[in-house]
Amino acid sequence: MALFAGNQLPVLVIVFVAVTILGSSLLKKYFRSTTNLFEFFGNTRTTGQGFAKWIPVAFQRSVAQPYPNWDLYATKPIPYRPFRYGPYYITMGIRKMQWDEWIELDNLYPKYHARKLERIAERGSKLSCTAPEAYDGACELLEELCAYLPERYPSLFQSTAVGIDNRYTGESFNILKRPLVEDPMQMAARMIQDDVAMMFEKADGEYHLLAASVMLPGAWRLKDKFGMSLSEIHISGDVPGYKAKLEKSMTKFFQRIQPQSPFLRNNYFFQVGDDLAWNRSLGLENFDEIDGYNGGGVKTVKPHWGTASGGEAIEHHYFRTERQSLRRLPRTGAIVFTFRTYLHPVTQIAQEPGVPGRLASAVRSWGADVAKYKGRANYEDALLKYLDEKHKEQVEQGIINEDNIKEKETYPY
Repeated sequence: MALFAGNQLPVLVIVFVAVTILGSSLLKKYFRSTTNLFEFFGNTRTTGQGFAKWIPVAFQRSVAQPYPNWDLYATKPIPYRPFRYGPYYITMGIRKMQWDEWIELDNLYPKYHARKLERIAERGSKLSCTAPEAYDGACELLEELCAYLPERYPSLFQSTAVGIDNRYTGESFNILKRPLVEDPMQMAARMIQDDVAMMFEKADGEYHLLAASVMLPGAWRLKDKFGMSLSEIHISGDVPGYKAKLEKSMTKFFQRIQPQSPFLRNNYFFQVGDDLAWNRSLGLENFDEIDGYNGGGVKTVKPHWGTASGGEAIEHHYFRTERQSLRRLPRTGAIVFTFRTYLHPVTQIAQEPGVPGRLASAVRSWGADVAKYKGRANYEDALLKYLDEKHKEQVEQGIINEDNIKEKETYPY
């Protein structure tokens, strides 16, 4: 989960903004384009002894409207295809979020819920953690979810005096009992298809990852990022251009974002295999938990997208995309990231009109640093050959017209 990154997330996260590789000039340009700066960045922070302190605000989001005709077995995932024809531009990649869009559920909910339960049984506390100083913020997140989910998905969730009930699984979530029966972030992640993470501003003026449940990360582990600052997360994840272009701007962005102004962004990667939880081409997730690990002076590199192995047939390649939301909670000032993963065989999305040509162009347009970050060298030969063939077929069959194909782009779909 990377914070403000351009197209992926080898870093934990912050899930929202790291993958986007933007520059301070772009941030300034974006802010100037808003008619009212304080629509996005209010003045609710004071400074004391060299660091900022959050002042609770009396903001309440609008009531979520029921998802039209939502059905646990019939509502399909939204087909996010967050890539464009080249050239590749360094942009922030965010857009304003409507409150009805905060949490997206679909007919894959049973699969995601079952996989999360398997992960809890397999990895337990290695996947979810809440620092003591972040506990109140995590509980505020639970309050928000228990209010939102029955509004948006009334056929799946029912409000109770102490929280919500899940009509499908039969689970009852009591968010008032103290202590809670489980880690609050694990409880939050069991309610939805997303993973969740929370950043809190500490005395150093930086935001730190102090609460998270990361069950389906693909390529990073919570223990490698927990407690890190925003800068440490991105630098340790080798996010292209972060130190030189992004660090100061991103810190200011986090300090100024307000509860009434949530955002969305999307990214994408490629992986071998169809496991939501872990990209098997990276090796073992628990590589450093095995007896004899690093024995004999063997140097081991922590897994990330750039270290994945390649060389497998195109049938084993999957398109992995994340839909990330970013919002600030009004009482505690914590910044919440949700990151929902969508995983599709490349051979499946390449059947969609215009997709193979657009995706091939996007992959080719990455600069050297972005290509390394996304591990392109591990899969580009098989991937680009296949996409080129499918694009040629679509042109020959009249499915697409190359003369106006770019005009039909509807990012991020």
